Amino acid sequence: MCWISIDIEADGLIPSKYSMISFGAVIIEKDLKKAFYATLKPISEEFSMEALAISGFSREETLEFEEPKIVMLRFKKWLDDNCTSKPYFISDNNGFDWQFINWYFHYFLGENPFGYNSTNLRSLYQGLNKDMKAHFKHLRKTEHTHNALDDAMGNAEVLLEIMNTFDLDML
Repeated sequence: MCWISIDIEADGLIPSKYSMISFGAVIIEKDLKKAFYATLKPISEEFSMEALAISGFSREETLEFEEPKIVMLRFKKWLDDNCTSKPYFISDNNGFDWQFINWYFHYFLGENPFGYNSTNLRSLYQGLNKDMKAHFKHLRKTEHTHNALDDAMGNAEVLLEIMNTFDLDML
């Protein structure tokens, strides 16, 4: 499997009503050199100031971002060019991040190369530690900034550390 750490930022809680405004993706490899980042123009007039503030972008800035269909086409090509096997989605909050990526792929391209599965990084860590209160954020090297690429990179670093600590052969 080609594991991809993904983080998204959005201007609201659900796709279609609100917009994904940026996302970052990092292929899980020893050097973490293969990364993708994009900003996307909103698809809706609706947005939450509170949600948008988390990303650090203004509404005016987001209106200048790239057309979502073009971004999703570039992302699909990047996945095709960099994954020799099926891409697999992993995220700190896969319930939130995956729903936006899935919706955008289906809406703009008619398919989601990740399929319908994803893994929650926090749940994986808690299960391996046999502790439902275990937290992994101390394993990040890249600061959690709410820049989608920084956050995807930090989560990729965590997954590599988990694989090393628990001697997991996931690559």
